[in-house]
Amino acid sequence: YIHFCIDKEDPKKRGKDVCGYPLSIFFIVVNEFCERFSYYGMRAVLVLYFKYFLQWDEDLATSIYHTFVALCYLTPILGAIVADSWLGKFKTIVYLSIVYTIGQVAMAVSAVHDITDSNRDGTPDNMTFHVALSMVGLFLIALGTGGIKPCVAAFGGDQFSEHQDKQRRTFFSVFYLCINGGSLLSTIITPILRGQECGIYSQQKCYSLAFGVPAALMVVALVVFIVGSGMYYKAEPEGNIMLDVCKCIGFAINNRYRHRSNQYPRRQHWMDWAEEKYDKLLIAQIKMVLKVLFLYIPLPMFWTLFDQKGSRWTLQATTMNGYFGKLVIQPDQMQIFNPILILTLVPIMDSVIYPLIKKCGFNFTPLKRMTVGMFLAAMAFVCAALVQVEIDKTLPVFPSASQSQLKLLNMGSSAVTVNLPGNESFVNGMNMPVNVTTSAVDLGLIEPFYYSTYSTIKNGETKFSLLSGSQSCEYIKDFGFGGSYTFFIPSTFVFGPDCQDSITVVEDIEPNSVHMALQIPQYFFITAGEVMFSVTGLEFSYSQAPSNMKAVLQAGWLFTVAIGNFIVLIVAEIAKLPNKWAEYVLFASLLVLVCIIFSTMAYFYTYIDPSEIEDQFSKKVDEDEDDKDKREKAEIKMVRRDSAESYDDSYKQSNM
Repeated sequence: YIHFCIDKEDPKKRGKDVCGYPLSIFFIVVNEFCERFSYYGMRAVLVLYFKYFLQWDEDLATSIYHTFVALCYLTPILGAIVADSWLGKFKTIVYLSIVYTIGQVAMAVSAVHDITDSNRDGTPDNMTFHVALSMVGLFLIALGTGGIKPCVAAFGGDQFSEHQDKQRRTFFSVFYLCINGGSLLSTIITPILRGQECGIYSQQKCYSLAFGVPAALMVVALVVFIVGSGMYYKAEPEGNIMLDVCKCIGFAINNRYRHRSNQYPRRQHWMDWAEEKYDKLLIAQIKMVLKVLFLYIPLPMFWTLFDQKGSRWTLQATTMNGYFGKLVIQPDQMQIFNPILILTLVPIMDSVIYPLIKKCGFNFTPLKRMTVGMFLAAMAFVCAALVQVEIDKTLPVFPSASQSQLKLLNMGSSAVTVNLPGNESFVNGMNMPVNVTTSAVDLGLIEPFYYSTYSTIKNGETKFSLLSGSQSCEYIKDFGFGGSYTFFIPSTFVFGPDCQDSITVVEDIEPNSVHMALQIPQYFFITAGEVMFSVTGLEFSYSQAPSNMKAVLQAGWLFTVAIGNFIVLIVAEIAKLPNKWAEYVLFASLLVLVCIIFSTMAYFYTYIDPSEIEDQFSKKVDEDEDDKDKREKAEIKMVRRDSAESYDDSYKQSNM
């Protein structure tokens, strides 16, 4: 026989290497950056789109926002199962990215007010169309972004060979840098786009552009990923461990129920009832995972507070002053402090804070860090409550459902005394019609002794042109955030260079005076809490779980985020607290209570080394196999001896 040694080519070598990295990696990194820009850019302006375009109240806007976020963290479980058990990672990413792109385009189209604005007044006439299209878009986005979330990073890791561990680690660092980079840039850019005014027939806030750019980035992400198709290593689906875990747990519960009678002996752990069908090593691994998942029970409350920075905190910023010197910060741009602080605090925590605490002799375990993180998040909401108290002092008092407000304008030349029991408009007091226009809005022709409708004006300096026949006048006014004004044109008004002094300004609602900078402390506390809670929580979970069960823990972690967002909409719809500061205090109090419960659970938790437990089972299996081999050899010898004796007897009988 001639033996040929064939050096098989590495199946993962599908394309060239650039600087020691597979060329396919660069397509995946660009794809991730564009996708994260698309998601976070759309999400940054979403709650304001609900309130100002769809004209929902704050509670409904908050509820739908958090329902969407919850779906985005539920669908990764579905995406992982589909990828591992059916389509594979590549096809799952492509198909769901197409769904994702369609959803982003639907959101952009839903924000075009001219589609149903038949009377061209700047307001959609068929709001049902816009609501329905936006809800379909959000559902497709949640399905797409969640479905590809567990696949892209893992697919990138698949491209590396066994000897490229260093390059693989660098890839994951760059990969998560792209996530934060995409989030940071999109949170800066899309609110600026939203603040622009656009439209075919009338100029309104440009939500269609704010959604359209993320949609375009998602198209780029999809095209780039498909272009690299020929260079990817595409592993075949090998089954999903989560399905095996669920089946094993289901069998154990069912078997325990069938043997619930006292005549059956008790077992040490309820998972031991699966031993009749499943391997003992798998059962031991599931026990370790369940031990960690039990600690996850209080965790959703942290995410209940954390994700409100995109809803309640953004709505809070709309009632604040965004002037930072000459720089104007939009309410939805305040979220940029989160990624900025993450990039700053993570290295500070790892390089300075944690080593300093260790040097002081304090055993700052991962569970203790998570407890402190939850407490910091609660402090963030205390700060938000204090800011809200200051805002409430400056807000106008609006009439309730059983009240009305009345304002009287004296158009005469002398004072008038009026005895009564217990936004921007122009009032024309002249005896001729006046046409008032700006670059952004046309107030139209105002008849004598009549008034215009209220119109929304962009903050900053605005120039008005007053026209009557051949006569004209320019009036300039600097508007603050959130103010409402009435301009009165008196009967003595004369067109000319000094006409501006003749117009009387009545401030119906004062501009926002509480500065947005007061939100920075709450962003600092919530981000510091995120670094100590989220980063440490994932690190702890991975260290306490077997290597083949990390996907199960990832699914459990994402599930806590989804539950946390559902808690927000439940509280928003049920609590109905009259004061926002009281709601912030309620959330902070709930998290402090949960923090105490979690710290008690953490106190009784015993840290384990999963690899040691797995090694013990492996040794036991090896010993069992050795014993089995010895028994088989003994049986073979016995068979040989019996066959030899029977042969001798037959030989003797033949001779005889």
